[in-house]
Amino acid sequence: MKGTTLRRPLTLACSVVGAAVVALDGTVLTIAQPALQHDLGADTGQVQWTSTGYLVAVASLLVFGGRLGDRYGHRRLFAVGCLAFAAASAGIAAAPGIGWVIALRVAQGAAGALLQPATLGMLRHAFPPERLAMPVALRTSAIGLAAVAGPLIGGVLVDAYGWRAVFLIGVPPTLAIALLCLAAPAAGEEGEEREHGPAPVRTPGAPPVPGAVPPPTATAVSGPASRPAPSTATAVTGPAAPTSPTAVTATATATPTPTASEPARTRPAIPPQPLPPVTVTEPAHETAHGRVHGTAHGSVHGTAHDTAAVDTNGAAVMGRPRTPAPAHSGTPTRPGAAAALDLPGACLLGLALACLVQGLAHGAVAGVVPALVAAAVAAVAFVRHERRAARPLVPMEMLRPGPVVAGLGALVAASAALSGTLFTATYLFQGTLGLDALATAQRMVPLALLIVVGAPVSALLKGRIGARRTAAGGAALLAAGVLLLAWPAVTASGPATGACAGLVGAGFGAVMVTATSVVVHRAAEEHAGVAGGLQQTAMNTGPVLGVALATLLLPYGTALPALAAVAALAVPAALGLPGPPRDTDTPARP
Repeated sequence: MKGTTLRRPLTLACSVVGAAVVALDGTVLTIAQPALQHDLGADTGQVQWTSTGYLVAVASLLVFGGRLGDRYGHRRLFAVGCLAFAAASAGIAAAPGIGWVIALRVAQGAAGALLQPATLGMLRHAFPPERLAMPVALRTSAIGLAAVAGPLIGGVLVDAYGWRAVFLIGVPPTLAIALLCLAAPAAGEEGEEREHGPAPVRTPGAPPVPGAVPPPTATAVSGPASRPAPSTATAVTGPAAPTSPTAVTATATATPTPTASEPARTRPAIPPQPLPPVTVTEPAHETAHGRVHGTAHGSVHGTAHDTAAVDTNGAAVMGRPRTPAPAHSGTPTRPGAAAALDLPGACLLGLALACLVQGLAHGAVAGVVPALVAAAVAAVAFVRHERRAARPLVPMEMLRPGPVVAGLGALVAASAALSGTLFTATYLFQGTLGLDALATAQRMVPLALLIVVGAPVSALLKGRIGARRTAAGGAALLAAGVLLLAWPAVTASGPATGACAGLVGAGFGAVMVTATSVVVHRAAEEHAGVAGGLQQTAMNTGPVLGVALATLLLPYGTALPALAAVAALAVPAALGLPGPPRDTDTPARP
């Protein structure tokens, strides 16, 4: 079976670089916004929309982008997303006014919605489940490294060349991986690239020979002789398949059966005579969709209009060829796949997420309550629609209580706690303690470093003690670190603050690696893009929730304890993840 999964090292490189470029773009923007505002003469609300516009676009389209990857191939969507992201970044660098910057940031968010789920979808198709945690960990480490390097790189570029330069740093690597992804050869055979893929077609007792399948055998069985049948055989061949077609001929006389090396022949039909029915059997063989056990789904009554053909999917078809079912290898599933996309569901989900992000991102201003109400109504309508849709955007089994939902809940809680803590710490260190921006960044460096270093360690721990214990322990570390930062005696000391920030980083990295690998792995392979979209949606909406909560509680001095409680919510969510490796940890099947 032909696959389009890239070679594993190249797949990992594309996934890591793509995720890092998106993370780097978000961090450097924060540094560039003051200079951008001064240069373009924008007000604070317009500058805020350079962030909000991106968040609204990416959050509303991530799941739909993942579904597009499932339909048309993750490699293709990844390349298109990278090219569009690079084009939007270059356009922002040349934008003549703030309106152009906002519009292109929205376009950049739409490109990110194609790019980000594909980084996980490609990993899901390239690596077997038991080896998926480490690639996800390396991707997480790259995101953490981008978070560390982004402010430093952005500050240097803004001081030396101005704010436009920060949008150009991601263009060369994004273009490079997009072109490399398109130009690189795909994996030759699915079985060569993925050990966990389906076995090739073979016949017991004989070595596999491409393009040839031993002839089937016909066995007469007893039964009523009232069904007419022709006295001569008509050869019926199945449709062409990626491996080799299997021809099954129902024979009622001693006429020799055509073989794989002998072309099928059709003799003139003789008026039907009553003859005993026959059952066509063939040796059991493995196919891409299971095992075919010798019979063509029952009796084949040899009439001129009632012939049987067995295709390479092992299904008997009566009187007409059957198109083989598609193999889910990240490529288009069939011509006209766009007709199967759940566009109403995508619109409802996009509306719900867009209203939620817009309402929370702008805090306590006019229009927030209507936006949140609209988000709730759209979410309810989305769920009702998905339950009735023949081809839902998000399969309902992915939203039932289980490891996928638990992993998404843990990601939302952990990312909300992390982003809210970083937002609060900035005001705490600079406003209350009087530290400058550089001293504040230095105290937070251990947080990013522990994400980078701790992610691979978390992947190893997941393999030894299971996702449940790894994620629960990480959530506990995250909650403890946030809570300790609320203690004035800790924040008064630089080393103590760095140690607590390290706890936050290590805990967040453990939750992110384990929960992400479970969400992507436990979803069926044909829904890998949707799983990646859901994971990225959780990672984009969680920070908005955390910053909104911190903004609300910061004047009362209770932001950090509240964020510690949010982080603690990840512990019960983590308990829903799979246990030690001996527990069942197989992907869910629709």
